[in-house]
Amino acid sequence: MTRLVADIGGTNMRIAQTDGINSIRDIKKYKVTDFASPVDTIKAYIKDTGCAQPTHVCMAIACPVAGDQITMTNHSWSFSIRQSQQELAVEALYVINDFTAVALSVPFLADEQKIQVGGEQPQLDKPIAVYGAGTGLGVAHVVPFADKWVPLPGEGGHVDFATNTDIEAKILAFLADELGHVSAERIISGQGIANIYRALAHINDAEVKSLEPAEVTERALAGQCALCKQALDVFCDTLGSFGGNLALNLLTQGGVYIAGGIVPRFIDYVVQSGFRNRFDAKGRFEKLNKSIPVYIVTEEQPGLLGAAAYIAQNT
Repeated sequence: MTRLVADIGGTNMRIAQTDGINSIRDIKKYKVTDFASPVDTIKAYIKDTGCAQPTHVCMAIACPVAGDQITMTNHSWSFSIRQSQQELAVEALYVINDFTAVALSVPFLADEQKIQVGGEQPQLDKPIAVYGAGTGLGVAHVVPFADKWVPLPGEGGHVDFATNTDIEAKILAFLADELGHVSAERIISGQGIANIYRALAHINDAEVKSLEPAEVTERALAGQCALCKQALDVFCDTLGSFGGNLALNLLTQGGVYIAGGIVPRFIDYVVQSGFRNRFDAKGRFEKLNKSIPVYIVTEEQPGLLGAAAYIAQNT
């Protein structure tokens, strides 16, 4: 059987063949603007690689997945799962949310695909929490059931931002005046880094430079801007507090995983920051949180691996 997996974002669609859990090969990337639909893109992949007609396809896509009709949030593609399955002539076509796929990949990651940041060894039969700072803040859990891992998607990135220090309270007040509701995503994301920087500049009566999130991070890491460094420190601290909250929600003694495109860019900085102290600082439950391992995902294609795991567990 030939099984294909795809990870569809607002800009690119990555397609690969899978031979089972944690196994992908022949990865190719296509611009979504070059094709009319995911079906056309998959047909192009089959032609380009010369692979056999697939029997199973799993697509991880950056939008809500509910029912047969799929409409992307950041691209014009809108399609029927049932019709797409017929057009591809496959035995099964699965469509799952992209962060659900990321979450489903983490129980199967090898040591070289992740870096541990504190904690003890994971308990292999316990729930796992996953969160990812990127354009937004993705949150999910995966739990063991029978002989499978079952993803529990959610919108945890949109819960209220909780402060732990005076400076965080001032940042919250500044952003609340500007945005109204301040979710965790407004702080723990790429744009969140820029939001923190702007708030700190206002609080310190400093010049507010028009900096992109990457610029704030680069200046902080290079020691070129004290305000940028403070912004990155606040980001790491709140990243830790939020992860510690997730650990308590489902007692995720299987571990807490950080995915997304931002944190892997400055892993050493995160390790040396207040991240782990804030993850552990849960009062009467500090001892419990100290035991829970945290991992930063370094695998470049967790979405494809998660789609591969989904196929493997459902066929």
